[in-house]
Amino acid sequence: MPKLRAKSSPTRVPVPTAAARAVVDHGFIPVRAKLIEVAAFLDRVERHGTAGDFRCAALREAAELLVDGRPERARRILEKLSDPTREPEVVSSGKAALGAWRPDAVALKK
Repeated sequence: MPKLRAKSSPTRVPVPTAAARAVVDHGFIPVRAKLIEVAAFLDRVERHGTAGDFRCAALREAAELLVDGRPERARRILEKLSDPTREPEVVSSGKAALGAWRPDAVALKK
């Protein structure tokens, strides 16, 4: 005698509210443009052989955080690009901000 299968309930996909759709409607095109701009920048630095620069490496590492599925991406990316040291410099290097932490910066100061 064949086994009877229990009826499975259909999976319900939540319908986004108008406010939730508005977030995507308002922000998608500008964010899309920024993502393409990042990709174009990385293509340029690769063509010119400078993809190994610590700032480019930092961008690639930070970009991995965009797709890891974990929350607080903006905070984690900012921390990834920021100086993790706690002690102030004894003597300021006088240089402008570079936009990414240079892991060997401590060694360069000595």
